[in-house]
Formats: sequence, structure tokens, C-alpha cells
Amino acid sequence: MMNWTKRSLIGAVLAAMTAMPIAAQEKIRAMVIDGYPDRSLWVREFTDFFIPEVDRRLAETGNYEMEWQESYGGSVVKPKGVLEGIQLGLGDIGIVTTIFHSSKLPSQGLAAVTPFVSSDARAVAKAIDEIAREFPAMQNEFSAQNQVYLATGVVLDSYQVFSSKEIATVSDLEGLKIAAAGMNLLYLEGIPDAAGVVGGLTDFYNMLQTGLVDAALLWPEAAATFKISEVAPYMMRADMGAVNSKTVTVNADYWNALPDEVKEVLKAVAIDYRDHLAGITMDNAAASEAAYVAAGGTIVDITDADRAAWANAMPNIAQELAETRNAAGEPGTEMLAAYFGKLEAAGFTGARDWSKP
Repeated sequence: MMNWTKRSLIGAVLAAMTAMPIAAQEKIRAMVIDGYPDRSLWVREFTDFFIPEVDRRLAETGNYEMEWQESYGGSVVKPKGVLEGIQLGLGDIGIVTTIFHSSKLPSQGLAAVTPFVSSDARAVAKAIDEIAREFPAMQNEFSAQNQVYLATGVVLDSYQVFSSKEIATVSDLEGLKIAAAGMNLLYLEGIPDAAGVVGGLTDFYNMLQTGLVDAALLWPEAAATFKISEVAPYMMRADMGAVNSKTVTVNADYWNALPDEVKEVLKAVAIDYRDHLAGITMDNAAASEAAYVAAGGTIVDITDADRAAWANAMPNIAQELAETRNAAGEPGTEMLAAYFGKLEAAGFTGARDWSKP
């Protein structure tokens, strides 16, 4: 009788447990897009760091699971098409190369219009991202493109000049055709007869190989990744500085449908991705220069005086940006001053104080 009773009780408990509703883990699809190939640093680290970190944090509660789909290298959009692709919903999350969109995302150009100041990717990434959180104007520019801003990324320690023939001074750039992207073209305005030619990272090799240009502005890690030494065996180390060029954004319609827990995880991991990417960028800087030299490249340093002369020969493009934003009803002057103040607090003053007219 006792054994029967125990069996009955156990059966009743099991039946009750079976009847109790079990909370199902919700699966959320996420399409990530970028026009650059997966060997690009920021894309590789999105796969290797951002996605696993989001998965790890969501697994702590077990309420949600992401179903990731990654499409890179032009399969959905070209490098210049990520902003529009996310706007239209061709992807849910994207890595926007902001230097291609100076008219739509002008405030993202703060670092680009203050060259020759800091070659520390970590300092620049943190400063720009803080500006974006302190001044709504920057995030509003993404809102106008149907996107939610998550974080800014810096993937280069400093722009340098890579050329097919040796250049040792700024005067050697006079009369050359030089490939650059976005606001980098403005750096050439102080060099007599230098002609800027619009291009992108994936185009530079062919542009140099065919003689369409004599030189290109890019950074050592990219030069090593894309084998630039084969067509541009000379690098003039001008240390034009780090520039934020990658921003993680989310389609606004997709974002609004996400659970709050997932939103918070994505926001937190985006900041960690910002710092992780900047740290790797700095770690890779010296190694990339060594790889460039090992592949046959030659590096020539310009003097501090030459560097300062280049900076001071340029029009004050920082003030131009600030005034343009002021005219649009945004705090352009305040944003520029705040950015410069953050860099100064981090120990960087540079070859020119762009915050002064």
C-alpha cells in the first residue's frame, strides 16, 4: 500500500510538472551587412567579437537567442551602400563607413576635419562616441536615415601617404594625383597642384597599379591587408591621425520591434566593440608597418616642421564644418570645442589647434 501511494504521488507530481507551461526561448533574426569583405578588420571582429559577445550575454538569462545572418563583400550592398541598405531594411544591423556620407552625416566628420592631432585610435573613438551621446545632433543625423546609432568605431591609427615613387617631404606631393575617400580629399587643399581622386579602400590597389593615381591616403593595416606594397612600395609617415570611419547602426523599424533586453545588450556590446576594435587597431599598427616593410615597402618620416607646415597650409576645415552646423541650427562650435577638449584631456594637442578660427 505504501509503495502504491509513493508511486501515485510521484506520478501526480510528474503530471503536474508536465502540465506547467515552460517559457520558450524567443529567437530573433538579425541580418548584418557591410560592403567590405570579411577579411577587413572591423568585419572580422564583428564576427569574432561582437556576435559571440551578444550571444554570451543573452544566454545569461536564456530569454532570447539571436539567429545571425552575415552578408559581406558586396553580396547585398557595396561599401558605399550600407547607409542606404540599412535605411531601406536590406539589412537589420550594418557597419556604415561614414566618410562616404559627409553630407548626410556631417557631425561624424569631427575627427576627419581635425587632422594632425591624435594617432591614438582609442582616444579618438572614445571622444567621438561621447560627443554622439552628449549632443543629440549626431544621433539625429542617423535618425533621419531611419537608423539607430549604436557606437562609433576607429579602425586606423593614422592616415599615411603610400606612393609608387619615393616621397620624402610634403613638397614632393605637389602635382601628384592622390587617391582618397571622403573628407580626406580636403587634406590635399594646402598642397599646390595636388589633385585628389575619389576612391575607396577596395579600389586603391587597381588605381595605383594602372597609374590612375600616383599615391593614396590609407593606413598601414589596410596597406598590409590589401597588399598595397606591391603597387605602392613607399610610405611617407605623415601621421595625419586617427579618424572614426565605421559606425554600427540598426534599422529603426527593426530596432523598435526588439525586446528591451536585446536592445540593452546590443548597446552595451557596441561600446565594448568600439574599445575592442580600437585596441586591436593600435596593437596592429606597428606589426602592420613591419609587414609592409617585409613585403618590400620603404617608410620615410617627414619632420615635425614639415608636418606642421602641411597642417597650417590647409584651410580651417574644422571651423567650416562647425559654422555649417551652426547655420543648420546645431551646436557645431560647441561640438568642435568639446571634441578638442576631450583630446586635450587625453594628452593630445597636435600640430594645429583647429578649434580656433
